[in-house]
This record gives sequence, structure tokens and C-alpha cells, in this order.
Amino acid sequence: MTLRYRPLGGNGIQVSTYCLGTMMFGAEGNRDHDECARIIHAALDEGINFVDTADAYGGGGGETEQIVGSALQGRRDDVVLATKAYFPTGPSPLSGGSSRRWITRAVEDSLRRLGTDWIDLYQLHRPDPATDIEESLSVLTDLVRAGKIRAFGCSTFPPEDIAEAHAVAAARGLMRFRTEQPPYSILSRGIERAVLPLCQRHRMGVLTWSPLGWGFLTGRIRRGAPADLTEGRAALNPARFDPVLPENQRKLDAAEKLSALAGELGCSLPQLAVAFPLVHPAVTSVILGPRTLPQLEDLLAGARLELGDEALDRIDEIVPPGTDLADLAWKPPALTSQALRRRQLGDRTAGNGSPAVFLALLVSNSNRISDSGSVCQLPVTVARPAPAS
Repeated sequence: MTLRYRPLGGNGIQVSTYCLGTMMFGAEGNRDHDECARIIHAALDEGINFVDTADAYGGGGGETEQIVGSALQGRRDDVVLATKAYFPTGPSPLSGGSSRRWITRAVEDSLRRLGTDWIDLYQLHRPDPATDIEESLSVLTDLVRAGKIRAFGCSTFPPEDIAEAHAVAAARGLMRFRTEQPPYSILSRGIERAVLPLCQRHRMGVLTWSPLGWGFLTGRIRRGAPADLTEGRAALNPARFDPVLPENQRKLDAAEKLSALAGELGCSLPQLAVAFPLVHPAVTSVILGPRTLPQLEDLLAGARLELGDEALDRIDEIVPPGTDLADLAWKPPALTSQALRRRQLGDRTAGNGSPAVFLALLVSNSNRISDSGSVCQLPVTVARPAPAS
């Protein structure tokens, strides 16, 4: 089989349209290092020249990078090797993030574990609200000039952060992000709204992760089948798989319809899922994350599957463009922190004076809003601030 190769953005590096993801190698997936090495070698033998890993994979101790580094001995020159940093790799508060201090150390640790003198693509694994983007771009630029890394990019960054990074790089004379690694699947199409067009505008390479929608497009998670929330990815985030939740029922409904479509096309559901991201003009490479060799072989068997307009129209009917049924996007502190979404008590009213804080205890179904806008039958407790001393 001959895979296609595409330029990774505007940096001239040619990568295969499939990238081998290694998140499932090591303690959090396949613990057999020899089998993991065989999977890597099989991928290279089939024409994949792009391998993605991270210092946090394998439980945070760099186990996965060690597996990858060992497997690539003797073949390193023929591989575009990517890794990432941001998540803590130890208990210290100084471990993790995107500061100059941490990135400088993290790069050296990754180089040692990978057994290489350089990293082709070094990525910030997530945005770091605690660190100015100029700080991160500055150290990454220095690492390129020192020959430690060849290029750098970001992963799961929202469009506003990508745009800010490009503006800061231009204003400060720093090198810029060359790639973005977002989640993208038939179930996760939100990046079609802004992230992918933005990457096209800046000639960024795009390597997408989770084409199988966190397992919902593997064909193993089906409506009516018992759900084991204690193993695999379900154990990491049970809420994403609990079939009782309405959002997961919508994923199951979509997966059933997509499975029927795959049957009509004569392919497996995973093969359909992996073929989908490559259709978008902004996508450079799709990350495959097999845990076993048969999983890799099944995905590679669909490499020649080309989705026609009729099939894509059917997919658009099942999951409209720009829609996220499986929301894997990074949540900024502006959403996750109540303190950033709520003013302090005493500063939430339109008028001056000592405000009364109304705490609704129970609103019955019979409660109604009158035409005048006042609330009818609303039981409340009125808590007034203590007098100032």
C-alpha cells in the first residue's frame, strides 16, 4: 500500500496522511512493550512516516516516549517525530505548564527518553492560562535556533488563542505555531466553524486526534449493549459513556445510523470514521491510536476509501457541519471557574445601596411569570448582609 504525503503547513516537511498516535502504548493501554514496537514497525512498513507521542502518555512518567524511542532505533531518520508537553509529569507544582523553565527541562527529558538529538515537531499539549503566550513562543523559538526542535505547534487550542499567538509572534519577531492538533471526527465537528479556517489562513498543518469519537465509532459501543464504565477510556471519564445521559444517547443514535451507512459503502464503521477527517482541505494527517496490531491493520485496510458527495451528504444529515455531539474541546477557566463568571456579592446589582440576596429554594411547575414581568408564587429566603462594623 502507498500512502499519500502532504506538506505539514508551510514548513516543507512532508508527512503521511495517517499519523501513528501512541497514547495507548504503556500503562494506560498496551503494557507489552514488544507488541507496541511491532505496531510501530508495522505502521512504518505500511508507509506511515509520522509518529505522535507526549511526555504525559503512559501514566505521566514518560513510559510511552521510551517505547517509541526504542522502537525507532535505526529508523529515526525516516520518521517525522512529534511529541508534546504541558500536563504534569510529577507531583511538584513546577512540573507541567508552558513556562520557559518547564519547557526547557521537558524538551531535554523528551530527547533523552526518545533517544534522539532532535524533535521534528514539539507541541504545547493544551493552553496554559498561567503563562503569557509570549513566554512560550520565546522559549520555543530559542529551541528551534538551538537545533533541539525543528518546528513547534499547539494542541486543542481554541481559535482565539491561536489568533493571539500569531499576533504576538508577528509583533515580537518570534517564530509562530506551524501546526494545530485538534479533536475531529464525525461526532466532533465544532472545529469546522473557526479552527480549521483559521489554520488554512495561516498555512498551519493540522493533525487531528480521536477520529473514532472517543470509542463511539469503533462499532463496539452500541445501543442496548451493556456499558462497562470501569475499564478503558470509560474509566477515565465515565460521564462520556454513561448510556443514561441524553448527550450519550444522541451519540449512540448517530453511531447506529453511521454504522448502517458504512454497511452500504462496504466498509467498517472505524474505516468510515477515519476517512472522514481527510476530506476537509485543512487537514494534513489523521492520528490513528491503535492499542493492538489488528486494530491498526483494520484501519489501514480502509486507506483507499474515498467518500463521495452522496455519502458526505448523508453524514451531514446525521451530524450537521460544525456540530459537536462529542465535545472534546478544551474548556478555558472563563467557563470552568465560577469566580471568573460571577462578580462578588454586593457588586451584582444595577443600583447602589445594600442589596438583598434572593436564594430560590424551590420553584414549582405552577410558578409563572406575569405579563408585568414579576414572578408569581416564588418561595424565597431573603438573606441580608450583616451591618458593617
